[in-house]
Amino acid sequence: MHRHFNGLKTAALFGVLFAVLLIIGGLLSSGTGNSAFIWIFLLIGLATTAYSYWNSDKLAIRAMHAVPVTEAQAPEMYRIVRELSAKAGQPMPRLYVSPTMAPNAFATGRNPQHAAVCCTQGILALLNERELRGVLGHELMHVYNRDILTSSVAAAIAGVITSLGQFLLFFGGGDRRNANPLATIAMALLAPLAASLIQMGISRTREYDADEDGAKLTDDPLALASALRKLETGTQRAPLPKEDQRLANVSHLMIANPFRAGVRGLLSTHPPMDDRVRRLERMAGRPLGY
Repeated sequence: MHRHFNGLKTAALFGVLFAVLLIIGGLLSSGTGNSAFIWIFLLIGLATTAYSYWNSDKLAIRAMHAVPVTEAQAPEMYRIVRELSAKAGQPMPRLYVSPTMAPNAFATGRNPQHAAVCCTQGILALLNERELRGVLGHELMHVYNRDILTSSVAAAIAGVITSLGQFLLFFGGGDRRNANPLATIAMALLAPLAASLIQMGISRTREYDADEDGAKLTDDPLALASALRKLETGTQRAPLPKEDQRLANVSHLMIANPFRAGVRGLLSTHPPMDDRVRRLERMAGRPLGY
């Protein structure tokens, strides 16, 4: 598959995430006089990563209350996914539908052999077949490029860093002679922000590439562009509740930001929709309008 040098970029971002994790462990070791902290928190990061690796599909499916569907229940979805999977020479994923009218879709699973694609009832009602094919092509490319694993692991590590930053703020201690209380507090506050920004950078890069690779798989970039335009409006009319932490934890997997628009730009896990549409239009060699 087309990697867009993402392997190198993602490895670098993960290296920074783990470095932040180790720095927090080092500060706690310095503040408490116990060097075991750095190893404890490294093991926490590794354990969280492993758990995310094996359970990424189950976590997202449960958060969306999705149920498996048969071909008789979702013939259009089955037909499209079967065709595109065969074209890519990959196994067909399990198919789910989430009982919400908030229009969205996501793919999850650690590899193509253990993958699932889920559409909400809202997106099935909103898009025509051509647009749905564009969306499903995008989601399948997330699976084939192993993006779900990458995003899930990044989210897990960022979550650990956030928790450890809070722990450091309250229990790291600046009472030791070798500890700098201002540096400790600054690290405790800035580390979670840095982790979130790195996670967002990984997510955005993967979305752009899934758009491009999915458009190539379907041979129809304008279909995905049209779907994204509809999703931008549809998700604002029927957003998911951001207060549900389970949904917040899996929102980065979805093709469109499922929550009502708030802070945009740098603090969004999804690239600006206008930018994504423009890129697809350039692939097609003409502006959207069919």
